Amino acid sequence: MTDTRSQQTGDTASDIAKGNWVDRWLPRPLRPYARLARLDRPIGTWLLLLPCWWGLGIALGALEGAPTSDDYLYALLLAICMGVGAIVMRGAGCTWNDITDRHYDCLVARTASRPIPSGEVSVGQALSFILLLAAVGLGMLLPFPPVAVMTAVASLLLVAIYPFMKRITYFPQAWLGLTFNWGIWVAWAALKPEALQAGDVLIPAILYAAGISWTLGYDTIYAHQDKDDDALIGVKSTALKFGKASRGWIAFFYALTLTLIGTAAHLAGLGWPVWVGLGLTGLHFLWQVWRIDFDDAKDCLRFFKSNRDAGLIVTLALLAGAAIH
Repeated sequence: MTDTRSQQTGDTASDIAKGNWVDRWLPRPLRPYARLARLDRPIGTWLLLLPCWWGLGIALGALEGAPTSDDYLYALLLAICMGVGAIVMRGAGCTWNDITDRHYDCLVARTASRPIPSGEVSVGQALSFILLLAAVGLGMLLPFPPVAVMTAVASLLLVAIYPFMKRITYFPQAWLGLTFNWGIWVAWAALKPEALQAGDVLIPAILYAAGISWTLGYDTIYAHQDKDDDALIGVKSTALKFGKASRGWIAFFYALTLTLIGTAAHLAGLGWPVWVGLGLTGLHFLWQVWRIDFDDAKDCLRFFKSNRDAGLIVTLALLAGAAIH
């Protein structure tokens, strides 16, 4: 009875959009897999990719002397590989998350019509899809030095554990931060492999902490969409933990994010464009905290998605700061 009611509710409250490019352009058998990988919802890919690019910017700035044209060309190649890797590994992570959450997703209006709980894709088919995506992701690591490849592969443990965190802690967003910002370490290992091997990790560690804080902010906003359903089925989140104090906590996380990025940029010797970019990002964060309505799911989704723009501003600021220092 519960599953049937949830599926009926999911038809009107589903987070799967109908009539978009997936329905128009892809053959019918491929559509559930595109939705499983969230190809029609790229915001998660952006939020996974942008910290990778932050890492490239900070590592370029921390190179001995000014970055050369060869440094920039190599960084561009890495950025492209990271882009493709983010698409496929985000898809693999979402598929794994849907496998582990399939018994919960059928109870939540927003997720009941996803491919696995709705029966469009079996668990076995989903696992095969993960292996295919992982193979493509591994191929994207070919231009990276061995230490960066090992660093990237180490993230799979974080990915594997993440879906279970919402069952044991009110801070699954913190684990998501550990996972989604791992690309900072990969970028540092790619451009400064000798520094990572020598234990020179203060700068990427500070930037990694900044990414985690950013994730705690934006994913608390995202979690407010499901807070009523989560409370009913026993799933935990920072939205439930913070409750009416969420606005203040998100403001704190965003302020900490800016402080830590600024500290990492200063230690890396980046130039003045960083401070302009962080100022603009601060205004963006202020707009989010000031305007969001936590009781309006559509508003929460809109402000959550706006973090792509905040992350892009930081990316441009770090890259410009690396060029002018």
